[in-house]
Amino acid sequence: MNMSPFPHSTKILAILIASSITMISCATPPPACGGPTTNDLHAAVNQVKNELEFNGCEAYFDRFYDDLLRIAEGDPGAANKQLFSEFLVWSADEGILSQRQAKDYYNRYFNVKFMTMQGDYNNCSHTCPARGRIMRDMERELSDKERGLMKVSLDNDGYYRADELYQEIELVLEATCAACSAGQR
Repeated sequence: MNMSPFPHSTKILAILIASSITMISCATPPPACGGPTTNDLHAAVNQVKNELEFNGCEAYFDRFYDDLLRIAEGDPGAANKQLFSEFLVWSADEGILSQRQAKDYYNRYFNVKFMTMQGDYNNCSHTCPARGRIMRDMERELSDKERGLMKVSLDNDGYYRADELYQEIELVLEATCAACSAGQR
């Protein structure tokens, strides 16, 4: 004879607790996504590929890419460009990045042309009003090119060409926007 004023509530509570414990124990833990643990670039690329392909760590791609750049800075060389190119092609082939994203990653760090100035813009109506922001974006991209071209792949000539292009674009934008401003008066 149960004298408890809440005989059913105890049973319900026990069922809820048991159900909660079962659900918690069946939950899949989040992936570790720790990134590379070695300073050997080839081994680090393989570790990152494994994390991306088998551990569901796609959301960490930017951090992994930065980790790989940092590792490559510790052992710079011309072959690093090819290794990054192959890694980005693999990333696109695996569906981790789109073809466009992979190309943009490579070009941002290893090509002298600026991704910031892509497109066919009317300078007076598009570029001039946003010239300050565009130049800041190009300056950040030039810093990425310094990292990729000089510090990762030892392509000093490539970096200096990018720096010259940056200065030329700055000069042309200044002159173009001055002409646009004068034409509006």
